[in-house]
Amino acid sequence: MKSFCFLLVLVLLAAATSLEISKAESTCKPSGGKFYTTYTCSALGTSETKATLTLNSFQKGGDGGGPSECDKKYHSDDTPVVALSTEWYKGGDRCHKYITINGNGRSVKAMVVDECDSTMGCDAIHDYQPPCPNNIVDASKAVWKALGVSESNWGDLDITWTE
Repeated sequence: MKSFCFLLVLVLLAAATSLEISKAESTCKPSGGKFYTTYTCSALGTSETKATLTLNSFQKGGDGGGPSECDKKYHSDDTPVVALSTEWYKGGDRCHKYITINGNGRSVKAMVVDECDSTMGCDAIHDYQPPCPNNIVDASKAVWKALGVSESNWGDLDITWTE
């Protein structure tokens, strides 16, 4: 009986471990049938956190979808604002705080106004876009301009950021 109980405990532990792993990365299925990875954690922020800068329009009708999560408002492409991947967004704790973005040999301060959702996507609320990877700083055109990146190279840029 003891060996059966021990075996049962091992099986339950293995099942619990696999559930934890499946929570970390799962998939969503948009209407097109393609599956996307979702993330529930990001690399821990350090004095300089490595990330990928992406381009987003926070204006009404822009590719960001609805209004920003922090204030339920739209923001001009001429304003240096960003959305952070889910864990970095910290449930809104970073809303309206400024981060310093370093890239292309320059730096710029930008205000956090939104979450780049790493756990959900592929639906109307997220403009049918796939979930964000867990290392994204999604930035307005103003951020890209301040970093001196030519428009033809806007898209993905390796950066570091600090609070």
